[in-house]
Amino acid sequence: MRLPLTARHLFDTGSTPADAYATLARRTNEPLRSARAVCIALGIPAAETQRRLDDCFDALLASPRPGSENDTGELLEALGVFDIPKIPDDRDLAIIELFLTAIDAHGSIRAGHQHGLTRWFTTGNLTTAYLSLAATQPHPTTGNPTHYWTTLVTAGELLTTTPDPRLKPALTHCRTQAQAAHS
Repeated sequence: MRLPLTARHLFDTGSTPADAYATLARRTNEPLRSARAVCIALGIPAAETQRRLDDCFDALLASPRPGSENDTGELLEALGVFDIPKIPDDRDLAIIELFLTAIDAHGSIRAGHQHGLTRWFTTGNLTTAYLSLAATQPHPTTGNPTHYWTTLVTAGELLTTTPDPRLKPALTHCRTQAQAAHS
């Protein structure tokens, strides 16, 4: 139980999860145990921690190279291993469902973009997910632009209850695109 407490202390003194992982991994030379301690200190449930670490164990934690702790910590963070899940409320679930519909209507979301969207859904950063989708053009032949933009308009209307000044221009953009797609 000492490593999670050390990780918590590192967070309290300004370390990011990647930094905390690197510090613990250098001290212990036990990358899996260090990553688990960071997840525990962040309050990520044990079953979710295990699933995340199983997904990246072979590639990142099984055979560590000396001196690679910082790089490994940054990769673990970029992969979402240290993402703190937010429990979505009914409004969040409705918005996420609309986003998934829009993604299907897009016709060609890149894998990296999909990964980022999934992370934003997990962490509850729905405004960022919306802004990202609003800035993305649907694929003209494999996608359904009309359905994509109208779905984003509906999602944007649900999101505008959040006081973020970036939402109104993005919603206006989606409305304009939806009108153009109907023409």
